[in-house]
Amino acid sequence: MSDRPRLLPLLNGTRHGTRDAMTCLYRCGNACDHPVPNTSDNAYFGDVVNAEVSRRGVVRAGAVGALVLGFGGAAAGALAGAAPAMAAPTAPDVPENFGFGRPSTGVGSGALTFKPIPPNKLDTLVVPNGYDHAVVIKWGDPVLPGAPEFDLHHQTAAAQSRQFGYNNDFVGVLPLDKQGKRALLVVNHEYTNEDLMFPGFPGLDGLSVEQLRTAMAAHGMSVVELERVAGTGQWKPVGKGPRPYNRRVTALSTKFDLTGPAAGSAWLKTAADPRGRTVVGTLNNCAGGVTPWGTVLSGEENFNQYFVGADAAPAELKPKLDRYGISTAARYPSGSRKWERADERFDLAKHPNEAHRFGWVVEIDPFDPESRPRKHTAMGRFKHEGANVIVAKDGHVVAYMGDDERFDYLYKFVSDKKFMKGNSWAARKHNLTLLESGTLYVAELYQTSAAEIDGSGKLPTDGAFNGRGRWIRLVSDNRSFVDGMTAADVLTFTRLAGDKVGATKMDRPEDVEPSLLTGKVYVALTNNTNRGVGSNPKPDEANPRNANKHGQILELVEDRNDNTSETFAWSLPIVCGDPTDPSTFFAGYDRTKVSPISCPDNVAFDATGNLWISTDGNALGSNDGLFATAVEGPERGHLKQFLTVPLGAETCGPFITGDNRSVFVAVQHPGEITGASVENPASNWPDGDYAKPGVVVTWRLDGGPVGS
Repeated sequence: MSDRPRLLPLLNGTRHGTRDAMTCLYRCGNACDHPVPNTSDNAYFGDVVNAEVSRRGVVRAGAVGALVLGFGGAAAGALAGAAPAMAAPTAPDVPENFGFGRPSTGVGSGALTFKPIPPNKLDTLVVPNGYDHAVVIKWGDPVLPGAPEFDLHHQTAAAQSRQFGYNNDFVGVLPLDKQGKRALLVVNHEYTNEDLMFPGFPGLDGLSVEQLRTAMAAHGMSVVELERVAGTGQWKPVGKGPRPYNRRVTALSTKFDLTGPAAGSAWLKTAADPRGRTVVGTLNNCAGGVTPWGTVLSGEENFNQYFVGADAAPAELKPKLDRYGISTAARYPSGSRKWERADERFDLAKHPNEAHRFGWVVEIDPFDPESRPRKHTAMGRFKHEGANVIVAKDGHVVAYMGDDERFDYLYKFVSDKKFMKGNSWAARKHNLTLLESGTLYVAELYQTSAAEIDGSGKLPTDGAFNGRGRWIRLVSDNRSFVDGMTAADVLTFTRLAGDKVGATKMDRPEDVEPSLLTGKVYVALTNNTNRGVGSNPKPDEANPRNANKHGQILELVEDRNDNTSETFAWSLPIVCGDPTDPSTFFAGYDRTKVSPISCPDNVAFDATGNLWISTDGNALGSNDGLFATAVEGPERGHLKQFLTVPLGAETCGPFITGDNRSVFVAVQHPGEITGASVENPASNWPDGDYAKPGVVVTWRLDGGPVGS
């Protein structure tokens, strides 16, 4: 009997906004079928505010939203020194100024002048008038020189390990020369959909072991050398020559070093790795970030769905597995991938610690293709959407992170060591250690208008959703600040540490990114249809709507313009949805002039400081897309839609090059609609036959800066 997934009947076959049931199955292992992992009794934030006023004086009249930040000389200097060095003696020089991804001045006016595109359900990528777009690379295209031509009907793990993987998510573009003609594209491959990969899909139990191994090889990351096309904003892969940087990192065979205080701990030791310091593979890599020293960070997110047999795990371990979404009620929970048929380490009945070796922030050095990627335990373990870094005024590196789960938490990491400026080998060697030791924090937020939050999304009488907050220390290197937990406990089971200290439960905190121009931090809170429903936590000022299906953007302003501060102010500049709905908010901008937006997922900045927002699961009936808005000045909140992706797809990335001439997005899971198959595709993007995930670049036809 085939085990082809029987998708549960759903209203319109969707969850998480308008995410299709097929996406829920393959991307997150039917997370909505399972109980909310966070069953802690943390007081919801409306109950603690009065106590916090008297105990700490954290909420102060007139203090909220009063800070206006700009980088001082020290911070600007730290950023100006952010330059990757050469990776190996044989490697060509990397440009001294790390232009793609650092703030610039004089690149465009900052005003968003493009005419917004209308919402649509077209099976194509739509961009504004005056722009063009092209597919850069897609599933199955060659990455390593000598890779075989993609053969849909004869896929192998060996071939896929040399080809571009499946379901691209994070996109980073790093320069390779000072003229801006060559660059490295670094991409995550989050998950596979075997229904849409293999013709005649027989169900997971019907797949051969080789097909399962092929799916494992399609996970991970790709590094691809690009060249600019004829001086325009278009880019394409280098097709000839040695391409020494090109690389595939896979879940199948790539070895990763564990760093930091939890490396070598009992929690990370397995029969295959008795030292607990080397992991094979990376799983469900979602978003990420580019560091000032020229590496890429990648977040391991929904790793829980790859493991089976937790019902037979040791009894003392089961509560920890459940907290991470690994059901201990059955050998094969809903959404299981059945990878244990190809590799028994995914069977927790035999290898109960293997799951603890995933859920970390991965760092890869694209300039050194021989280097081993690392998983940094000092940054904590949870369902990382990604991690994004800024150099604080005093030189310490600060990374912001979200745990993409209903009612989970917002984190930051502050390095022990300081960033070393310059392009020397000594600076390169030093900066590669910055994320191996430091202090991990979790956020607790307080509000100013608790009594007025009724779940409707109505704006409080003070005219803003805002408040104060603090960062709670969890661990510094080998010192734990959480009662009853060692440092290794805190870092391996960070969610449980957050529960113990009373962190604020948020509406799926996904991408978190600091602006390198202002230091302010922006958080995509995607949605949470469980908010205020039944016995689930009530709405609060940072998560102000019951059954929140559209999400919101959180703006966080660290005190004293210091990203290492332990206190901050916060506000919601954007509460997403249909602008005609009074529960939406666009920083006070005229709602009749903005684009509708739903389910923000990833955020990025262009060189002039505008915020770009991609969506996942648009609950307004349109395809997902990419939006942009100013976050400072009179145009703050004037949100415009820049593009839409094809049917069934999610908009991932995005990445805007430092010269503001190219916008990269990843088109993930096109045609991922219940009932679709290779033979009966719901989308034929991009080649007119069956759907293939791919990376797209968009540019202005007149060669000018995008957006402005």
